[in-house]
Amino acid sequence: MAEVVLKDVTKVFDRKVVAVDHLNLKVEDKEFVVLVGPSGCGKSTTLRMIAGLEDVTEGEIYIDGRLVNDVPPKDRDVAMVFQNYALYPHMTVYQNMAFGLKMRKYPKDEIDRRVKEAAEILGITHLLDRKPKALSGGERQRVAVGRAIVRKPKVFLFDEPLSNLDAKLRVQMRAEISKLHAQLGATMIYVTHDQMEAMTMGDRIVVLKDGVVQQVDTPLNLYNRPSNKFVAGFIGSPSMNFLDGALKREGEELYFESGAFKVPVSSEHKEKLLSYTGKKVTLG
Repeated sequence: MAEVVLKDVTKVFDRKVVAVDHLNLKVEDKEFVVLVGPSGCGKSTTLRMIAGLEDVTEGEIYIDGRLVNDVPPKDRDVAMVFQNYALYPHMTVYQNMAFGLKMRKYPKDEIDRRVKEAAEILGITHLLDRKPKALSGGERQRVAVGRAIVRKPKVFLFDEPLSNLDAKLRVQMRAEISKLHAQLGATMIYVTHDQMEAMTMGDRIVVLKDGVVQQVDTPLNLYNRPSNKFVAGFIGSPSMNFLDGALKREGEELYFESGAFKVPVSSEHKEKLLSYTGKKVTLG
């Protein structure tokens, strides 16, 4: 497996639309990192640049210490799982999983060993002779993941892989992908718009807005110590409420006041907030 490093990566479409703006990120070897944010924040574009499916306008991308800006997707040693599965309808599950290895001219016995090994890990051995139309949504998703596993890539990339599944199946597949990460000890980068998915799966989470990184942290730190108002409102379900007001001091006590609403500041936070006395603040 390998680490992935993005240095000042920028993507501009049509010379005017900035999709990703000077993104810096280091994904450690065997780490599970989730990119999360609202639609249009640049998370899928970032993933596609790592995969080589989008050109980088500015900046550098390194995979396992190697600069890959000009390296074609097939030579980057990454495997990508898409939202729409991208399975060949005329092929069986076995043939779909073996296709990438066959194109790379692997020996037949090696292909057979890898496909059966991946099928065993994912619990789809009994489906190998079926075609995609005979599979449920969850089974198709497992096949798509299996096709990535057989490649034994340095990095796994997941682009909203659970979006087409119903709520119950999503929960089940979340657990399966997390289990797979532990089992393979792989470097994984996962894109989702669902903050619940991000919080339950990631070792670290990258929160994006308008192509700019807002915060990179562990799920617990994101929840307890958001770096700005956007992160505070985006992470958590239901989302945080905000109340504008001011900090006021009465004797030794410090209060947050908004109209008739008055709340004392705890001693734990009092020291940090004393310098904001008399200033407008937002309570979340």
